[in-house]
Amino acid sequence: MFARLGTWCHRRRRLVVVAWILVVIAAGSVVGSLGTETRTELELPDVESRRGTEILEQAFGGKGAGATGSVVFRAEAGVHDPEVRAAMTALFEEIETIEGLSVTSPYEPEGALNVAASGDLAGQVAFAEIELPHDITVEEAIEVTERIRDMVPEVDGVEIYLGGSVFAEFEAPSSEVLGLAFAVVILVLAFGSVLAMGLPIGVALAGVGLGSILTGLLSHVVTVPEAGNILGVMIGLGVGIDYALFIVTRYRENLHAGHDPERATAIAVDTAGRAVLFAGTTVVISLLGMVLMGMSFVTGLALNAAVVVALTMVASLTLLPALLGFAGPRVEVTRWRGLVAAGFVAVALLGAGLRVPALAVAGVVLAALVLVASLAVRPLRREVPRRRPRPLEQTVAYRWSRRIQRHPWQSAILGTAILVALALPVSGLRLGFSDEGNYPKGTDTRTAYDLLADAFGPGFNGKLVVATEVPEGTDPAALEAVTAALGARDGVAFASPATTSEDGRAAVWLVVPTTAPQDEATAELVGDLRATLAEVTAGTGLDPAVTGTVAAQVDFSEYLTDRLAVFFGAVLLLSFLLLMVVFRSLLVPLKAVVMNLLSIGAAFGLVVAAFQWGWAGPLLGIDGAPIEPFVPMMLFAIVFGLSMDYEVFLLSRVREEWLRTGDSRTSVADGLAATARVITAAAMIMVFVFGSFLLENDRMVKLFGTGLATAVLLDATVVRMLLVPATMELLGDRNWWLPRWLDRVLPSIDVEGGHTPSADAAGPAEEPRPLERV
Repeated sequence: MFARLGTWCHRRRRLVVVAWILVVIAAGSVVGSLGTETRTELELPDVESRRGTEILEQAFGGKGAGATGSVVFRAEAGVHDPEVRAAMTALFEEIETIEGLSVTSPYEPEGALNVAASGDLAGQVAFAEIELPHDITVEEAIEVTERIRDMVPEVDGVEIYLGGSVFAEFEAPSSEVLGLAFAVVILVLAFGSVLAMGLPIGVALAGVGLGSILTGLLSHVVTVPEAGNILGVMIGLGVGIDYALFIVTRYRENLHAGHDPERATAIAVDTAGRAVLFAGTTVVISLLGMVLMGMSFVTGLALNAAVVVALTMVASLTLLPALLGFAGPRVEVTRWRGLVAAGFVAVALLGAGLRVPALAVAGVVLAALVLVASLAVRPLRREVPRRRPRPLEQTVAYRWSRRIQRHPWQSAILGTAILVALALPVSGLRLGFSDEGNYPKGTDTRTAYDLLADAFGPGFNGKLVVATEVPEGTDPAALEAVTAALGARDGVAFASPATTSEDGRAAVWLVVPTTAPQDEATAELVGDLRATLAEVTAGTGLDPAVTGTVAAQVDFSEYLTDRLAVFFGAVLLLSFLLLMVVFRSLLVPLKAVVMNLLSIGAAFGLVVAAFQWGWAGPLLGIDGAPIEPFVPMMLFAIVFGLSMDYEVFLLSRVREEWLRTGDSRTSVADGLAATARVITAAAMIMVFVFGSFLLENDRMVKLFGTGLATAVLLDATVVRMLLVPATMELLGDRNWWLPRWLDRVLPSIDVEGGHTPSADAAGPAEEPRPLERV
């Protein structure tokens, strides 16, 4: 089937390319007309903070339940100066004309506490709280934010900032372009061919582009978080280039073996294409495993990334064979004009990624000039001398594998020790949400946060809300007892008296902690308050619920933490079963699962040290903060899937050699030598694509970039180049042991197609017979 697919796409290449173009244009037009509906709110299951939110919505018209931001201002003459008061009151009244918004002004009785009353900033700092509808989309919130920014006046002696995450400045990442620049350089250096470089990048961009468009349509059906689009592009580029690269590499091997382009394409799709399908399916399954969490926010992240990965996989299996049909044997030919132009294209991409327009324009102009000049300058049209491929036995990878195999115990112990040492910080992992104090210094969001913390105390940025239904006939003393208990609790800076609803059937309190929203003490305070209120209200008919953004984040973290073990176990078990079926072995999949766990643990450890402990603070411009609760789950799903990619591509080649020769020792060295260059290049591209996101301002984007880049780097070096050859040498023929009864039960999946490039197969593109299993 795979060989027929490759042949069909090759022969009908114009139809395939046109079909891809039309699908992208049609889907893009639909998204352009419908728009997208990404969201940021956390839709919680049946937890206490959700119950509190429902009370606020039913009894108080949703006040206190929606997304909030603030207009923070500092006046040298004091916030009650007549001119300051007049200008700010006019601003608040104008903001309130926006449909769906409510504003609590510091000049109204309800906002009397919104003016700093003590400390060095007393009377100089105040804020108005702005509440948006709880179901507002990201696009609508951005539109509202821009309208409010345009309303902000310039008042002499007054600094005005928009605070809160809902008004946070967000700049769309451009670092993926920087990653592409590195990919261009790496591919040209590794393979010496401009076409071999351009095909994987072009196919990856097509897959990511269509996948991103489809996730825009998906956002109308499921809750897709704003971060989901960034993650989709980040992952899609990495795997998309990798998948296409493996197929192009096998295509070139087939050309070197004497096959014609059509036959070479068919065999490449029937061998590397099988591995791409299996590896991509593993990544998609790992991502979709997050659906087990049963939360719309997490499901949206999973579906977004899974759709992009699936489309890049489809592009590699359909669009790439068609493009190989156009390229033909020219994929082996590189002229000086193409090589020089590719260098200038990399410069242009570098300029775009670094947001230096002059550099980007210069690169494009110079690339165009080189191509035009080549019409008159003959040396630019000459071919670049090709490097003659070395026999496998003379490659560095082969010699490295042999060296590791001569000292397997030392290599296995060294590799394990490195990964375990890097994983040690995971024992101190604390899940939670970072607050606006982690935004880059100089942004409105960070300045507003710091002003509120300095003027009102750090806990003012993370106020808690206590809401309860009040049964008819409840003694008013019960409400006063709640107020007294809240105010007397350690860690509470201020607790307001109870405010009852118009019908008297509900009451609400405002609680200001003494610590910042992201502090561990604040999370502990939420639990302490719940325990205290349960004791105080026992027998009164009241059932207070601690809610608000911070409480919801605490509940979200606990909910995900309780289910992480189930998710990890499901992904590991499924991956083990898939590998067992593919490689007909018990020890190979078990070893792969253990090694991948070690590399993922090491990546987690580096993330904890860098972002929670703040060790990378001076380098990345971040402060120490807890790790968002969905990060371990996302990193695990993505990294485990990507690790399986390299596992499949390496072991499938090793098994292919073992089936051909029956020599387990030689098959390891040959398999590693045959795949080392392409795996190394693929890993380097992923490391640079993911690592380029460290240049972004957003902490979350940096965190994912760090986790993914380090995980891929460790997997491609310590695991693939050290642990795999060492352990396979120690196990010998036992690598491929499988009980006969189990072999009869398991379905047969041939992931490599059984092809070995050879010149005698250069005939018609018929699907060859697979190798017999030993």
